[in-house]
Amino acid sequence: MYRKILVPIDLGDKHSWRKAIPTAVTLCEAFDAVLIVMTVVPDIGMPLIGQYLPHDLGERVKEQLSGRLKAFIQEQIPPGIEIQQQIAVGKIYQEILHAAAETEVDLIIVGSHHPELKDYLLGPNAARVVRHAKTTVMVVRD
Repeated sequence: MYRKILVPIDLGDKHSWRKAIPTAVTLCEAFDAVLIVMTVVPDIGMPLIGQYLPHDLGERVKEQLSGRLKAFIQEQIPPGIEIQQQIAVGKIYQEILHAAAETEVDLIIVGSHHPELKDYLLGPNAARVVRHAKTTVMVVRD
C-alpha cells in the first residue's frame, strides 16, 4: 500500500517524533516501504537579520545536522528498514511539501503536540502540511 513514507522531525522537539517514528517504522515493516526522515532548518535570511550572519550559515548548519540526524536514525530506527535522510533550509511546511513531491511519497507522517492557543492563532506546520499536501497525511498526536 505504501512505498515511501516521509517523516519530518525536529531533532530538538521529541513531540515531533516520539510517536511518529514508531508508527512509521511499523508501516515500513508491514509494507516494505522506504522511510525518509527529514529535518528542516528554518530560513533566517530576512534582510534585517541576514545581513549580520555569514552567507553560508545555512550550509554549515546542514552539515552539523547531518551528523545528528544520522545518529538519531541509528538510535531510533531498527535495522532492516531502507532509510533516506534529508535536510532542507526554508519554511518548514513548504520544505516538507517540496520533499514529498520530489520523492513521490505515498504518506507523510507528522507528529503533533496538543494544540495551544498560539497554534490556533498562527497555525502549526502540521496543519499547513495537512491542508496543502497532495498525498495522504497522518497526524500522530503526542
